[in-house]
Amino acid sequence: MTDTTTDLFATDAAAARALHVVTRESCAAWRGAQPAAVRAWLEAQGFDAAPGALVLLPGDNGLAGAAIGIGDPRDPDSYAHAPYGLPEGDWRVTGAHEAAALQLGWGLGAYRFTRYKAAARRPARLAIDAVDAEIVDLVAATTRVRDLVNTPTEHMGPEQMEAVVRDIAAAHGATFQSIVGDALLEQNFPAIHAVGRASHRAPRLLQLDWGDAAHPHVAIVGKGVCFDTGGLDIKPGDGMRNMKKDMGGAAHAIALAELVMARALPLRITLLVPAVENAIAPNAYRPGDVIATRKGIHVEIDNTDAEGRVVLCDALAYAGEQSPDVILDFATLTGAARIALGPDLPALFSNDDSLAGAWIQGGDAMRDPVWRMPLWRPYLRYLTSSVADIANAGSRMAGAVTAALYLERFVPEGTPWAHLDTYAWNDSSRAGHPQGGEALGLRAAWSMLKARAG
Repeated sequence: MTDTTTDLFATDAAAARALHVVTRESCAAWRGAQPAAVRAWLEAQGFDAAPGALVLLPGDNGLAGAAIGIGDPRDPDSYAHAPYGLPEGDWRVTGAHEAAALQLGWGLGAYRFTRYKAAARRPARLAIDAVDAEIVDLVAATTRVRDLVNTPTEHMGPEQMEAVVRDIAAAHGATFQSIVGDALLEQNFPAIHAVGRASHRAPRLLQLDWGDAAHPHVAIVGKGVCFDTGGLDIKPGDGMRNMKKDMGGAAHAIALAELVMARALPLRITLLVPAVENAIAPNAYRPGDVIATRKGIHVEIDNTDAEGRVVLCDALAYAGEQSPDVILDFATLTGAARIALGPDLPALFSNDDSLAGAWIQGGDAMRDPVWRMPLWRPYLRYLTSSVADIANAGSRMAGAVTAALYLERFVPEGTPWAHLDTYAWNDSSRAGHPQGGEALGLRAAWSMLKARAG
């Protein structure tokens, strides 16, 4: 992960160049205060401080400074074009800005995935008097999600994901255990085993526990399908191309748990990640199979490509057995959520209005929006099976809703629960959001948990 304090921020940069932060509203006054030569240069460049604009300023010895245009000063994305828009070196901001949003936006904008390909250059560094430790951890959490999702399955299969969680547990004094392969059957996690058994890489359930038993207990569950072929209902080539990202929910859950521990939030957390590959082999689970689940609900497999909810149902049932105060789950679960809300806006489902409202409020505060969708229970009719208690799929109608309704069947009645159906990906690059893995709804969840912990 990026060493945020040295690669992004400088606290002893006496020779840093000036970086002017300007809005469209303040542009005229700022421009009028500049020397005549600079005013002429700005006019020639057509700089109007539009959000995302950047202009370098000339000086007697070459480059004197720069100016960037921003929109919402509380939005980290407003500043994210600076790290690679500016030349390398140290830059100190002048002008009205929000310090936390500036630091976070700088960190998000400076990210590049460099495991296999070196970056063409280093990002510019932000010169500040003191680094906000929480912002450093937020940048690290986003980096964790992006790095995990961007890593190909060959190097981020179930066993590598286990190693990541094990290392995080060791770093924070948490306890860790994993249930692997046929031990899943022995310990009553048959649905996780059914999805993952066709892969040469054994399925497993990863569990991390941390915190004081006297503190509120939060169970965090993440879909860890490290690659999704679709199974016997195989995906077409274009649909399979980016399926290394199908563990994006697990990446969010892992990063959130790591963030809670890094910030020593007064919570008790249980992290659960069912980590599998949905592969094709003679023993792959089949359409029409009826599989057992930990909760005792029998599931007819209508479509093997609706595997995420099948592995999650065992993990959610197990989470509920521990009587947590709240259950949160993250999953790259449905294309229907993307069709409804697009790639940038995760779909939030919850059985508790207060919990949903807190997550939405956290998203508003952190400029990390989520959108609540309905648990419209009449649509359970789309999951009706004639041979089992429930089907794992069954209709093209309201796909994100029916997936959430399926998950809700495995949550204990009365336990506050929220499910985030997230894309975890940027199809193309824009400032602060390079193409590839992305954290969506993570900062919002952090803000919610921080408020919940008081």
